[in-house]
Amino acid sequence: MADLGVKIHELQLKNPVMLASGTCGFAEEINDFYDVSQLGGIFLKGTTPRNRDGNLYPRMAETPSGMLNAVGLQNKGIDFFIENIYPRIKDYNTPLIVNVNGSTVEEYIEVTEKVNELDKIPAIELNISCPNVKEGGMAFGVTCPGAEAVTREVRKAYKKTLIVKLSPNVTDVSEIARAVEGQGADSVSLVNTFVGMAIDAETRRPLLSTVTGGLSGPAIKPIALRMVWQVAKAVKIPVIGIGGIMNTADAIEFLLAGASAVQVGTALFKDPLIPLQIIKGINEYLEKYKMESVKQIIGGLQM
Repeated sequence: MADLGVKIHELQLKNPVMLASGTCGFAEEINDFYDVSQLGGIFLKGTTPRNRDGNLYPRMAETPSGMLNAVGLQNKGIDFFIENIYPRIKDYNTPLIVNVNGSTVEEYIEVTEKVNELDKIPAIELNISCPNVKEGGMAFGVTCPGAEAVTREVRKAYKKTLIVKLSPNVTDVSEIARAVEGQGADSVSLVNTFVGMAIDAETRRPLLSTVTGGLSGPAIKPIALRMVWQVAKAVKIPVIGIGGIMNTADAIEFLLAGASAVQVGTALFKDPLIPLQIIKGINEYLEKYKMESVKQIIGGLQM
C-alpha cells in the first residue's frame, strides 16, 4: 500500500480524507457504520458557547446536484459537549477537530479556551464563514479586518493547531486566506457553503424558513476547486479542500490543485461509506501511476 499520510501543521493524518463539520454529527453517528479510526480525521459539529435551537423548519432542501441547509448551528453548547459527548468519543483513533463558532470575538474565545483544555482534541476549525446564521460568522469571514481580528484573538487563546474555515462568498478568497495566515492560522479549510435559495413554484413560497441557506454538493465543486487552487498558490500554510467531493476523482482533483487534505460532507447523506471508497481509490491511483506517497500528487497540477 502507498503512503497516504499527510501533515497539517502538527496534525499527522493517516490519510488525507476527513469528514466535514455539520455532516457527521459528533462522530458517533458515523462510527455506527464503520470504525472511524480508518479516516484521516473528523471535523465535529459546530459548537457555540451556549445552547442554540437553530432555525425554524423547514431548514433543508434538495436542489439540482446539491442541497441547501439553514440548520443555524443547532447544538447544546460547549459545556454540554465537554461533559456529555467528549468522554464518549475522546478515544477514537483519529484526530477529532472541534468546529468553533460564535456571534462575537469574545464568544469565539470562550469556546476556544475550553477546547484548549481537552487533551484529546488536537485542533480547532475556526468557523468565520457560516452563511445561515444572522450574526457572527459571515460578519467576520467576508472582510480582511474581520477575519484578522477574530483569528488574532483566538490565536492568543489557543495553543494547538488552528484551522480557519473560509467563506466563498467574498470578492477575493486569497486575500482573506493571506489575512488569517498573517494572524497565526496554521491551516485554512475551504470552501464553506455558498449562499443560495429555492422556491416552491406551486405555493410561491421559499423552501427554507430563512429564505436563503448554504448550498453544498456537486454543484459547487468547480468553483470550490478553483478557489482552493488560488489559495494554495497564495499561502504557505496547508490548505484543506472542501466542496462537492463525491468520489475518488473529485478528491484527487483537489489534491492536484494544492490541497493537502480534503473534507467529505454532502456525500455522506448519499452514502456514509464514500470516504472509505475514496481512501481506497487514492491508494489505487497511486499504485496505477507507480507513486509511493500521496504527497507526490499534492499541488501536482500540470500547467
